[in-house]
Amino acid sequence: MNPTLDLGIAVSTDRTILTVSGELDMDTAPHLTDAADALDLPGHTLALELSAVTFMDSSGLNVLLALRHRVGLAGGSLELIGLCEQPLHLLDLTGTRDLFTLRAES
Repeated sequence: MNPTLDLGIAVSTDRTILTVSGELDMDTAPHLTDAADALDLPGHTLALELSAVTFMDSSGLNVLLALRHRVGLAGGSLELIGLCEQPLHLLDLTGTRDLFTLRAES
């Protein structure tokens, strides 16, 4: 069984919501990177709706950290919305929870 990642994008004038579902791991993280690279983010908020992410490993976390850096350099902000227990636990284990703006829902 190959893990899958599904992505959806909604754009407004100052906010982009990227909906992510599935597993965010070594095999699928590059798809999120590619999708985010295609976005024009200067001064925008990038909100990642992650409530349907069932698993995230260090590769997924690395993508989130890279996105946080990229969006910050562009004068925007990154929000993580709806993290489930396992991805949230990964942020806690790695001491990275405080680096992100977490929201329960969009």
